[in-house]
Amino acid sequence: MPSSSANADPMAGRIARFADLKQNGTPIMFIDSIIEGHYRMNFSVIGDTASENPDFKPMITVPHRFQIGMFEAPPGNGPGWHTHDYVELFVPLTGTWRFCWGPNPEDPDDLLGEELLEPWDAISFPPDIWRRFENASDTNSWGFAVLDPHDHFTGPDPRWPEWMVREASERGLRTNERGEMIKPENFADLEAEITRKISGSTVEL
Repeated sequence: MPSSSANADPMAGRIARFADLKQNGTPIMFIDSIIEGHYRMNFSVIGDTASENPDFKPMITVPHRFQIGMFEAPPGNGPGWHTHDYVELFVPLTGTWRFCWGPNPEDPDDLLGEELLEPWDAISFPPDIWRRFENASDTNSWGFAVLDPHDHFTGPDPRWPEWMVREASERGLRTNERGEMIKPENFADLEAEITRKISGSTVEL
């Protein structure tokens, strides 16, 4: 007699609806998320997408050999100066985004280059190059990210410059040696505050 697994739907758990995704954001996924200019809502579609917050909730939990995230940021906001040990690829979905990169962890203005990208353009960052990007539009904009597979919570990831780690710590956020966020007692209040700042100029999609 055939096992019940023989009739299991191979597509079960492999569809993520955008309407559901928009309700599944993480406003403080990284320690820089509470620093002015770095507000953004992060969405994990597949994998951990480098989250420092262990409470992220991926939409698709089936294991993959890549990771996919999405993000929404208000004008002038985006991730702070950082790097990774693996490749990151970004695709703007709405608006215009400014991407910058350079060699110096201590000086985000010591750039090797910068580019403005429009929807459906793509940019791929190699490991170890320092980078940042921001929404250069007048309204909230969305982007899409693909990350190489990587081990999670085995050390700091993203890698931030020391000055940014200090700035986040002064605002109440830091990580342990494994790269996991250590949440202060007022974390829920911080999340609510950042969510309000992100949603202030949200354009419904």
